[in-house]
Amino acid sequence: MRSKANLTGLLFSGPFLLGFLAFTLYPICASFVYSFTEFNLFKEAKWVGLANYRWAFQEKEVGISILNTLYMVALATPVTLVVGLLLAQLLNLKVRGQSVYRTLFYIPSIVPAIATSLVWMWVLNPQSGMINTALGWIGVKGPNWLLDPLWTKPSLILMSAWGAGGVMIIFLASLQDVPKSLYESAEIDGAGPVRKFWSITVPFISPIILFQLIMSLIAYFQYFAQAFMLASLSNSGADQTMAGPGKSLLFYAILLYREAFVDFRMGHASAMAWILFLLSSVVTMVVFRTSNRWVTYGGD
Repeated sequence: MRSKANLTGLLFSGPFLLGFLAFTLYPICASFVYSFTEFNLFKEAKWVGLANYRWAFQEKEVGISILNTLYMVALATPVTLVVGLLLAQLLNLKVRGQSVYRTLFYIPSIVPAIATSLVWMWVLNPQSGMINTALGWIGVKGPNWLLDPLWTKPSLILMSAWGAGGVMIIFLASLQDVPKSLYESAEIDGAGPVRKFWSITVPFISPIILFQLIMSLIAYFQYFAQAFMLASLSNSGADQTMAGPGKSLLFYAILLYREAFVDFRMGHASAMAWILFLLSSVVTMVVFRTSNRWVTYGGD
């Protein structure tokens, strides 16, 4: 009976196991091996030892891409979390038509990245875009969002904030789990909205904040689609470097893609992938190690 149950379990889990082995575990192992080789997909791989890693640490463009990526990690992550939490707070209020508002604010997060980028290229157009037009109404000359190196990454952060619906919906679920009795007790003690937010809401949802922080950090370390679209479709993308004006859109994932699928240097790309894995792992570990200072669980 036990062997039959085990066989049934294997049959049901078999498709997943086969898919995991073929499309996840094998590529991970292959990329590790390729990171020590010179390989272009068309010729037999040639062992070069640590040469690809030395190239990554010496190549100027790799340094630029890391700085651009860290910019997004350091700024876009808190902006996305703050916007998501504020929206969740507003959408947790008891007002008429709240379900409609929740739907409207969530929709941008499920719009494909390519469509989002195309819409925002129109919104951020320096001559006829919605934002610069609105700024012109109050006498402010809007920046050249897509072609000025100082404003390309802030443009991407605006796009990220607009698509914070996924973060918002998880925060909204966590807010609805905060016991109402805690707020009622705080009101009896004379606590105002700000005091209740910092003394009750934030500590109670701090595990969710940690989860959202980790997921956002990982996502921004791999930031690719929107920057790729802006760099490819703006005037600066005509040279096919996908770096954007002043290389301000050359993110780590874009350079990795260029090395792998444009220049066919799979050894370089594999080494970069493992460096990215180590970098994001270290940052995630630091966040976990310091989380006990501000995250509370259950009755802590």
